[in-house]
Amino acid sequence: MTKTIAFAGKGGVGKTTICGMLVQYLCRRKDGAVLAVDADANSNLNEVLGVEVTDTLGDIREDLTRAEMASEEVIPKGMTKADYAEMRFSDALTETDDFDLLVMGRTQGKGCYCFVNGLLGTQVNKYAQNYRYVVVDNEAGLEHISRGVLPKVDAILLVSDCSRRGIQAVGRIAEMIRDLNLGVSDVKLIVNRAPAGELNPGVREEIDKYGLDLIGVVPQDETVYSYDAEGKPSVTVPDDSPVKQAVHQIFDQLNV
Repeated sequence: MTKTIAFAGKGGVGKTTICGMLVQYLCRRKDGAVLAVDADANSNLNEVLGVEVTDTLGDIREDLTRAEMASEEVIPKGMTKADYAEMRFSDALTETDDFDLLVMGRTQGKGCYCFVNGLLGTQVNKYAQNYRYVVVDNEAGLEHISRGVLPKVDAILLVSDCSRRGIQAVGRIAEMIRDLNLGVSDVKLIVNRAPAGELNPGVREEIDKYGLDLIGVVPQDETVYSYDAEGKPSVTVPDDSPVKQAVHQIFDQLNV
């Protein structure tokens, strides 16, 4: 049975780095295949994981819609439009020895995307059935989840930095999750980049104010910054680093 875990939070809080580390953590457990999905418009999960990506689902969707609007004869004879779209979408799956990766890519432009969005949702959900875990890096708006493009989510991990404004941002996301009736069984909070791994009392007060379920705190770790600055995949940070130890303790608590 597929378990889908999604990350959400505003940009720049380290959400994608922690998401990539969960992908690595699940791969090391070796209890089922893992699909990583980059659903953030600012796609860089592949860099965190150290994977090169050539095709995104968004790019393919744009091509298909442009061809449909212009009535271009791009579909080979004897192939339906749906079959051709499925063939193109399959090109966007990047396979590695440990996990597979799908990158959603940029959001849609002008024109009607109903047909290709429907095909995209069907394709992603079909992929998901082949994996034990689907790990999704989302933008704050949860667009692909709310539109039904991505499979039903079992758990959402909200990631914030250790500022009051950061907590307020994820608090609003938590409210949106409730308003959208997504049926998510677990919504947890991870606070990242805390000095010495400790939270200020004012930040804890803000967490309580929004009724957020704090599952763990990740300390500020200069090793992560150094790896990013040098272009090294963040998941290759040593296991004995403070950030890796903290996130592994958090992941051990997840019901996955």
